[in-house]
Amino acid sequence: MTKKNGGRTITVLLAAASAVRRAGLESLVETAPLLKLVGSLQGTLAVAQYAAQLQPDVILLDLETTDRRLESGSAPALPRVPGSIPIVCLTDEPSPDWTAHALRSGVKAILPRDSGMDEILAAIQAAHAGLVLLDSAVSQDLAARIPASAAQLARTLDDLTPRETEVLRMLAEGLGNREMASRLGISNHTIKFHISSILDKLGASTRTEAVTMGIRMGIILL
Repeated sequence: MTKKNGGRTITVLLAAASAVRRAGLESLVETAPLLKLVGSLQGTLAVAQYAAQLQPDVILLDLETTDRRLESGSAPALPRVPGSIPIVCLTDEPSPDWTAHALRSGVKAILPRDSGMDEILAAIQAAHAGLVLLDSAVSQDLAARIPASAAQLARTLDDLTPRETEVLRMLAEGLGNREMASRLGISNHTIKFHISSILDKLGASTRTEAVTMGIRMGIILL
């Protein structure tokens, strides 16, 4: 597998429901200097199987509205990929519930299907680096789920210590506890303490919700 630094090639597994979209995205990946297409699938059903076989650095999914089934009560059409392979999703007008589920399921970037080549390439590179990248409209819809007045947000922002703010930003990058502990030079136990304190101060029940509130407060910039 390619490395995440040094300008190495990023391997990409592509899946798209539309043959036309699939061909266009294939061309995009194949002509990008730092990307290598290792597989291209029609639809998402076999993504998990091929991801296990090919071990790509990033999975690029093009989802039509009918591919997202959370609104009708069943599970979204997101593959359960092995390990922690980051996923970039191209989809139009995702609901906040679907977006939250997608982020919990390994999706690192969500962009509109009409995004340009530069935007898609940037999303792939960001996902490969462990960053979370959301289209501005998607992040605003997600942040709007959390009711909070400006005064409440200001008080919460003041409550967070500089170290907790740093940890919150690392959560947005998708880093695990050990990675954060290593980067900050502290113990894994201390990281757990910081995360617990962040969730308590923000009134969040999950890391994803905490990151969403961080976006709303302007602590995390996407």
